[in-house]
Amino acid sequence: MADVCTEPGDKVRSRHGRDTIAGHLGSAGAAIDFHGPAPITGGGEQHWFRNVMAGQNQQRHYRTEADRDADFNGAVADPDVVAEAWATWRSEIAFAEQFVTGVPDLDVRGAYSHGDHSGSISLRQVLVHMIEEYARHMGHADILRERIDGRVGQ
Repeated sequence: MADVCTEPGDKVRSRHGRDTIAGHLGSAGAAIDFHGPAPITGGGEQHWFRNVMAGQNQQRHYRTEADRDADFNGAVADPDVVAEAWATWRSEIAFAEQFVTGVPDLDVRGAYSHGDHSGSISLRQVLVHMIEEYARHMGHADILRERIDGRVGQ
């Protein structure tokens, strides 16, 4: 973990070269970039449910060829940006719920392609993956919350 700072307030940069909010949190938060779950999970919902499972091939939210980390790089403390990210996430959740409700079973397959890798994946696998992703991001949020408010195990 090369990103770990040793003193609160150290300037920390993530593995992607971004400044993190973790510098003032000490080593437990130093390797975590947490700008909120909405942009990250909204993009994941769109990718897996719209693009992979429904085959829509839409341009990813918060990602361009020039900036594949726009979900992080575009995160600013602006109420309009935050509201837009949550609206996008809610829209993608609604699509995912509608998609899951409309298929005959969890063995429905979607096609994916990522770099040199391509194949098919079942809806069951996508749902398990999304559970893992949400658990990971909420765990990151909880670590940061513990470092900020000091409450643990509650």
